Amino acid sequence: MGNKTIQQSYTGLRMLRGFLSALAILFCFTGSSIASDEYARVHQKLIEAIRAHAAVPGAGAPGGRISEAVLSAMRAVPRHEFVPEPFRHFAYRDQPLPIGHGQTISQPYIVALMTELAMVAAGSVVLEVGTGSGYQAAVLSRLVRRVYTIEIVEALARSATKVLARLGYQNVTVRAGDGYLGWPEHAPFDAIIVTAAAPKIPPPLLEQLKPGGRLVIPVGGRAGAQSLMLIEKGRDGRITRKSVIGVRFVPLTRAR
Repeated sequence: MGNKTIQQSYTGLRMLRGFLSALAILFCFTGSSIASDEYARVHQKLIEAIRAHAAVPGAGAPGGRISEAVLSAMRAVPRHEFVPEPFRHFAYRDQPLPIGHGQTISQPYIVALMTELAMVAAGSVVLEVGTGSGYQAAVLSRLVRRVYTIEIVEALARSATKVLARLGYQNVTVRAGDGYLGWPEHAPFDAIIVTAAAPKIPPPLLEQLKPGGRLVIPVGGRAGAQSLMLIEKGRDGRITRKSVIGVRFVPLTRAR
């Protein structure tokens, strides 16, 4: 084969490689666009499912509804970003999903219900115990001034911090630590949400709740019945307790 023929073959090979690279980039871009459109479609269906679930008698939602403010926050947070890659195609189903380390991302309806029960406002400072993937904190961040969230599993605290930062949630602060003890440096809190079941209500959380504030927490054992509890602290400091619905959460663990 002559030099000219070799050069023509080499040039043709480079052109073919360039075409295949461009095609691959186009395919990735198109695939990403399709995925985004699909996420948007199923995300909206999830919001509609949450609204319908709230209207079912005994579902625990005040007045049988989740407020539009909470639904808007849920709509604004891309749940698939907080779900491990192998489970992302389930991200917009109304169900909990594993996130590793024996932990789960909560069922979206329960996230909406707990957020609704907390009755937060734009100026609220909220404590979350059990960051997990960071999803509940992200939803809260759309509604309040500041979220402080504690996760006992350091690897989850690190990954949640990265995801929240990458997605631009600047009013969320994550700390690795024992959430049973709360976060006294930033207390008192307008609301506290606990995303793991405690055998009893942790006294430090009651102490760190602002008068007029609300604590939403699942209470019960690992094997026995659990109840989602709404705890209110009156302006005079008096505590009232209300069982909302039966739930199933991972247990609240303590630092050794």
